[in-house]
Amino acid sequence: MSLEKNVSIVLIDDHKLFREGVKRILEFEPSFNVLAEGDDGAMATKLVQEYNPDVILMDINMPNMNGVQATAELVRNYPKSKVIILSIHDDESYVTHALKTGAQGYLLKEMDSNSLIEAIKVVSEGGSYLHPKVTHNLVQEYRRLAKENVAVGIGGSRVEYHRPLHLLTKRECEVLQLLADGKSNRAVAEALYISEKTVKNHVSNILQKMNVNDRTQAVVSAIRKGWVEVL
Repeated sequence: MSLEKNVSIVLIDDHKLFREGVKRILEFEPSFNVLAEGDDGAMATKLVQEYNPDVILMDINMPNMNGVQATAELVRNYPKSKVIILSIHDDESYVTHALKTGAQGYLLKEMDSNSLIEAIKVVSEGGSYLHPKVTHNLVQEYRRLAKENVAVGIGGSRVEYHRPLHLLTKRECEVLQLLADGKSNRAVAEALYISEKTVKNHVSNILQKMNVNDRTQAVVSAIRKGWVEVL
């Protein structure tokens, strides 16, 4: 995936060693330009005002003002701000809170460099990006709630699912199911014996056909419609 313009980035994290490691990774990407660094949420606001970056990488746990509070302030005062949260927490409550305040990405600090780079590119172009493990946890929580609703509404009977072959190809249906299982692009590629580039093309087609913005929306919509199997 290539960009015609450079992506300017502000990096906010109170752990200097981690921040330096992330910066080093980003500097290897020709289209990225790290403009400034900060160590708390209050600094994030000042740096965004000064540099007007394309993307803000933000730690969630910081002194003075945490990442969620800073994200809410940035989105309120700078509506075009694109924030990606960096966190050690994969709990559904952390994720939903961050997304509700306006973050467009949520990455775990255990992610690899390729995921980080891909997330920044996707978000800089207006998309959303969640770490596959985070997506998996959100889906599991949704499934739990869905099963509770079924048990209350129709006596706990099993919900039938059907592939949306009227909309997606057979291969796209397979990819959608694997996304619902919380698989990353690489894991999907390995499961289907295809390249990651082909997986990305399939995901792009799925999002377009389903008229959604990101894979999480696609999975949640597919579960609601009974297009993927809920285990």
